[in-house]
Amino acid sequence: MRILLTNDDGVHAPGIKAMYKALVKMGEVTVVAPDGERSSISQAITLSHPVFHRVISFEGKTKAHAVSGTPADCVKFACAVLMKDKPDLVVSGINDGSNDGCSVFYSGTVGAAREGSLLGIPSLALSLDCREACDFTSAALWGGKAVGWVIKNGLPKGTFLNVNVPDLPKSKIKGLVFASQCRVPIHGRFLKRQGPFGRTYYWLTGRPPAKKHDAATDSFLLQQSYAVAAPIQCDSTNHDFLKKISKERIL
Repeated sequence: MRILLTNDDGVHAPGIKAMYKALVKMGEVTVVAPDGERSSISQAITLSHPVFHRVISFEGKTKAHAVSGTPADCVKFACAVLMKDKPDLVVSGINDGSNDGCSVFYSGTVGAAREGSLLGIPSLALSLDCREACDFTSAALWGGKAVGWVIKNGLPKGTFLNVNVPDLPKSKIKGLVFASQCRVPIHGRFLKRQGPFGRTYYWLTGRPPAKKHDAATDSFLLQQSYAVAAPIQCDSTNHDFLKKISKERIL
């Protein structure tokens, strides 16, 4: 089993090291990750300037590849340059902070998993619902269970798993369940500030979507102490609507 491990928090982040320790028991792990934080960058790729690469110390005698580009760049670069054979699995994470619901559209962690899926590789994004003093032990354990499930069952072509784990000890997590992506939008607001030379600037912040008691969605189940995996499709086409309008012509 050849596993490509990446993230968006950077190659030195504790989450990727915790996941490495879980994955190394399952196969040959190649770590290719950004050389610094690339959060909220979605599936961006680097076209306007070069991508640089260097080999660094990672865990013990293990080496990792630090790439100057985005998480999606890391997946592309690993498959095109670094790995002799295409990986059997792409794992992205563990992210510091949840990526449930509409976060799938913004997250670099999720973007890397989507990139792997587009390349025809079974892929997972893993995130921990935590922002400060995060302990990734439980998330690595449940992430490993999700990886094991994918290895055993596979994934449909063009579909990857977006897994979120609550910030709880293993004994308090009710299990790993499958659910749909919550579609309630994240509400952004801009804080107005004054710079030291009198220039006004704005800082984008956000607040979580309103909680809805929909037991079928990842955001709700995450708050109910479940680790939750949402199967996400790369194809964004609304096929039902397309079928309805397929004979329309605008002249």
